[in-house]
Amino acid sequence: MTRRFTVLFSTLAILIPVLVSNPALAVNPDEMLSNPVLEERAREISKELRCLVCQNQSIDDSDAELARDLRVLVRERLVAGDDNEEVIDYIVARYGDYVLLNPPLKPETYILWASPVVLVVLALLAVFAFYRRKSRDGSPASESLSADEQARLDELLGTSENDGKN
Repeated sequence: MTRRFTVLFSTLAILIPVLVSNPALAVNPDEMLSNPVLEERAREISKELRCLVCQNQSIDDSDAELARDLRVLVRERLVAGDDNEEVIDYIVARYGDYVLLNPPLKPETYILWASPVVLVVLALLAVFAFYRRKSRDGSPASESLSADEQARLDELLGTSENDGKN
């Protein structure tokens, strides 16, 4: 029972800090705007935009050079007087809907929305085919040997049917 508690405690000790910690933001101090309201808006927008290099991170979390360039561009557009929607529209016009972490559902983005489902279905089909083929082929141990094959095997192993009967 104590082994279970030790494993449980160790698992929790590893998982809790990971779950409660916030991701480190990649925004450099030289990128930040002096106006706190504009900086907050820039952070909100940056959390909606995908890093095109990392692909699973927002530009706010990414250290990639392209993400830095996009963060600077967002801030430039805000300083120029654009509202949040105009900034996002500007970035999307340059990079496409793929730059959005939550792209709109339309014909151009169907593949982005459907790809996880398609991958799961393909994985399930592969598992099904694997087990179906395995059950159809049977295992070599279940097949019986012919008399000649058994004699040859006994010869190679140095055993015979008479061993142990004398």
